[in-house]
Amino acid sequence: MKKLILSAIVVLGGLSIQASTATTPQQTKMAISVQAEYTEVTADAVPAAVKTALQTAYPGAKLDKAFVNEKKEYKLEISVGDQKATVFSDVNGNWLKI
Repeated sequence: MKKLILSAIVVLGGLSIQASTATTPQQTKMAISVQAEYTEVTADAVPAAVKTALQTAYPGAKLDKAFVNEKKEYKLEISVGDQKATVFSDVNGNWLKI
């Protein structure tokens, strides 16, 4: 009887260890790669073509934050009224689908 209980504890313990270690590294890698991809810049550093495209596509939009990556692609956090959105543009003001 003791062997049966001990065997059940060992089997259940082994299964729970494998389940918890498999998901943690994947989630961490994903968060790190997204944060490291874009660097925050000031609104003045955003090219005029991007600002013009923003006002044309979203009249009355306010640029809250701007980020740029090494490919000169811009991630713009905007707000229009009480709604917030994130849009992506290249250096020429062309919208990107990400």
